Order: sequence, then structure tokens, then C-alpha cells
Amino acid sequence: MSVRLYIGNLPQTFETKELEALFSSIGKGIRFKPVFDRESGGCRGFGFANVEDEKLANTVIEQLNGREFNGNNLRVERSERRESNNGGGRRNSNSSNGAQQAKRKQTKKVVHSDAPNDEAPDPRWAGELAKLKDLLANQKTPV
Repeated sequence: MSVRLYIGNLPQTFETKELEALFSSIGKGIRFKPVFDRESGGCRGFGFANVEDEKLANTVIEQLNGREFNGNNLRVERSERRESNNGGGRRNSNSSNGAQQAKRKQTKKVVHSDAPNDEAPDPRWAGELAKLKDLLANQKTPV
């Protein structure tokens, strides 16, 4: 089973080959992929490594966490997938978003409309309605 590791605190500019050489000194079967900024093309300061073996993953964490690399102390830990963003930015993901959408639909929303309400008069005509009620109350002939 493959273990995914978060490799953080990477310098903005570095050679991937240097970091891969550091990984290969620990063991074989470690694949690293840095995360790049789309606009600038530079490293965003972190990446992910896939390690084939659980024991090898623990060894990588022990040996590289806090180790100096090109002026920065590396941060190495197990990667935990975020539950709130399973789709990775995909809009039509049907994974766990269904429960969130159902919860959102259950929320009672207040809807404002211009439709007349049986309980209260339309506020736009409240003044005119009051005048009509006064006229009816002052009428001398029964209605």
C-alpha cells in the first residue's frame, strides 16, 4: 500500500533532482512531485511524495523532518486528505458533497416576494387602506 507524504517548507527555486537524490539515499520506491504556481511557474513551497512501503515512509519522516535543504528546514509528515475538498476543484463531484447539499436544502429560507400575504396588508397600500377603513367606519348607512 502506498503512503502519501507532505513535503513542506521547500525553497522557491531548487532542483528536483537534488531532492530526488536525497530521497534515493534513504531508499528506493519514493516518487516526489512538487506543486508549482500556475502564474509564476515557481514552486509553491511544498510537494507530495508517494512511498511504496509503510516502514520506508516512517524512515523518510524520521530522517528528513527538520533536515536542512537549500537553506530551509524541511517539514515531512503524512498527508491527510481534506474531507471538505474531495473533488480537488471539480464542480460536478458527487462524492461527499451530496450530504452537504442535502443539509443545505433542509435549511428553511426566508423568501421575500411581492405576493400578497393573507395575514398582513401590502405595505405599499397601507396608507390608502387606513383611509378606506376610516371612510367605512364613518358611513352612516349600513353596509
